[in-house]
Amino acid sequence: MAKRIVLGLLAALAVLGVAAAIVVYVLSERRIRRHFDVAAEPHLSLPSDSASLARGRHLVTATGCVLCHGEDLGGTVYTDVPRVARIPAPNLTSGQGGRARTSTDVDWERALRHGIHRDGTSLVLMPAEVYTYLSDADAAAMLAFIRRATPMNRESDPVTFGPIGRLLLARGGFSVLVAEKTPRVPHVASVTPGPTAQYGRYLADVAGCRGCHGLHLSGGYVIGPPGVPLASNLTPTGLASWSESDFVKALRTGRRPNGTPINPFMPWRTIGQMTDEELHALWLYLQSVPPMEFGHR
Repeated sequence: MAKRIVLGLLAALAVLGVAAAIVVYVLSERRIRRHFDVAAEPHLSLPSDSASLARGRHLVTATGCVLCHGEDLGGTVYTDVPRVARIPAPNLTSGQGGRARTSTDVDWERALRHGIHRDGTSLVLMPAEVYTYLSDADAAAMLAFIRRATPMNRESDPVTFGPIGRLLLARGGFSVLVAEKTPRVPHVASVTPGPTAQYGRYLADVAGCRGCHGLHLSGGYVIGPPGVPLASNLTPTGLASWSESDFVKALRTGRRPNGTPINPFMPWRTIGQMTDEELHALWLYLQSVPPMEFGHR
């Protein structure tokens, strides 16, 4: 009798487990397959002149596209955490398997500034919440350069979510679906570069500084893979002992003024590719924000 009861309980638990797995799958899949609509925007006119293409190359490097898609833009596996998710960054070039072979200019713009696939579903981890602040001129320059990048023949695997990742998605967490968090902001035609705090703010926005350091740039906990360090306080409080030359040197060498290394999760290698004028503008902007204690985000 007792054996039958135990077996019955085990069978019931198995049924409940299967039912729970089905619910998690359905809820996570519903979130993954959610369709996003964006209002029609004026078609970006992609330039072909050498100055614009050079600007596009610079932005692709300095704002971090190469961190995920590789120096050749041919795609890499950005993260692979067993049972959570395997997230490849696709091949962007016109080579075999590349997005430039099949994507229209409208597809590119929707992906870059809205985080949306051609079918209306969300991209994964693509920082559209940052690139949505790009001016029309800079977005067009980046896309023009990417379209002309050296073709790489490299197929990209699809994004896959493991059971833990799907559970997190089903519960409403795991903020990797970027269309959900990309704001709808007016897109300006162009931004005038220069040694100003205003231009520095634009650079901080499109380089994604707030993604790790917080809305107010005061640093703290960062959502990311295991081992991600706390983000530093970039307000005048956190940088009180730093000079501008310290700031520039840190972004160019990956070392703080005291000689300690900056964790490679901080993309100093790409941000350090900004010009002297751009880093000066960024410094001016950081010095202009309200001082805040660490961790107030």
